[in-house]
Amino acid sequence: MLIRRMGKLRQKSYIHGWGLTFIFTFIVLFILLVSIFLALLIIVFLSSVGLYTPSPVGTSDAGSGVWLMIYFGTVSVLVSIVASLIFSRIPLAPIRQVIRASEELAAGNFSVRIHLKGPKELRNLNRSFNHMAEELDSLEMLRSDFINNFSHEFKTPIVSLRGYARILKKDNLSAEERNEYLDIIINESERLAELSTSILHLSKLETQTMIMEKEWFNLTEQIRTAVILLHPKWSAKNIGFLFDSPEFMVTANEDMLSQVWINLLDNAIKYSPTDSEIQINIVSEDQGIIVAIHDAGPGIEPDKQKYVFDKFYQEDDSHSSSGNGLGLSIAYKIVALHEGTIRIARSDRNGTIFEIILPSG
Repeated sequence: MLIRRMGKLRQKSYIHGWGLTFIFTFIVLFILLVSIFLALLIIVFLSSVGLYTPSPVGTSDAGSGVWLMIYFGTVSVLVSIVASLIFSRIPLAPIRQVIRASEELAAGNFSVRIHLKGPKELRNLNRSFNHMAEELDSLEMLRSDFINNFSHEFKTPIVSLRGYARILKKDNLSAEERNEYLDIIINESERLAELSTSILHLSKLETQTMIMEKEWFNLTEQIRTAVILLHPKWSAKNIGFLFDSPEFMVTANEDMLSQVWINLLDNAIKYSPTDSEIQINIVSEDQGIIVAIHDAGPGIEPDKQKYVFDKFYQEDDSHSSSGNGLGLSIAYKIVALHEGTIRIARSDRNGTIFEIILPSG
């Protein structure tokens, strides 16, 4: 099947390649015809004014034919060179436009676009180049956002630690105030340590291409365990769970997959209102085992949904809520390493549904 598809694509590319071939053939033929026509006109003109005689003195008819070929060939070559210099700029104009745009891309101008018209090959080049420029522009924006968010997430606890450490140097603090400030320093230190651990974990995952250590385990029981581990968080908001599922077994890395459920459930608890309910469903279909986690939060705006798995992305632009924006990025990478998919199945005023599909084998 793959060989057949590759053959069809190759045949299709051959068919499309004839477009430019016909254009360049037409240009060459046109230059040739123009040079012959102009050569004939020049010879007729020179002959009419007496600057050229078809049969120089002392030559035979055969010699006259040779002189005619020499004159005609010389004039044709000169006319062809001039015509080529003029008309060659026409087919090379799109290439020059692509070269100029490529130089602007290399200089960092990712907003550059080209507008090529003509045969299908040029239109495909136009579309591919502009798509590449758009992707580079998006990557540049992500890089800039990553640097800004990275700096913010590290700077905030460090500034807090410095501020409260200076306050502790004062002698007029009561024991209660001192303990309060020490608790804040401890919490900020733990937050900074957690952030560093998450970054190192994500960096390790991004360099990993495959998972070697896999085992057969109970997926349903693993998700139950994750819910229990997060008991202090959901019980503080009086959140209930609707989770009644058959037992499903999978072959995966148990420790890594456990991190996925903890991150997703922690995210669901974070955005769920008090006295709400989180629903977890597990089904088995042809495409694999599907786990759906449905919270009762306010939902994610459509234009922001594509960024939820980006590093350090937080829907709350003020960063006032807890978290560092790495949990969903880590979950996304782990699921991808398991050859699965994770996406937002639905998000509206009734809440958000994250759907994870894992291979059933």
